[in-house]
Amino acid sequence: MNYSIIITTAAMALALTACDRPATVVTPAVVTVPGPAGATGATGSTGSTGSTGSTGSAGATGATGASAPAVPASQ
Repeated sequence: MNYSIIITTAAMALALTACDRPATVVTPAVVTVPGPAGATGATGSTGSTGSTGSTGSAGATGATGASAPAVPASQ
């Protein structure tokens, strides 16, 4: 009985020692902060004017309308 307690204690000590892992150290990433904005560059040149579109053709003449009935003026 005494030997089984000693063997069990030794086995538990070995099992717990095998599970002990050192903590991993995580180093934080370096964050660079942007500095102030630089000077404004020179203004660019004006672009060229685009081509004008073609003129459309004249439309067809519409039909003559019918005469409308005379509406009496309201009083």
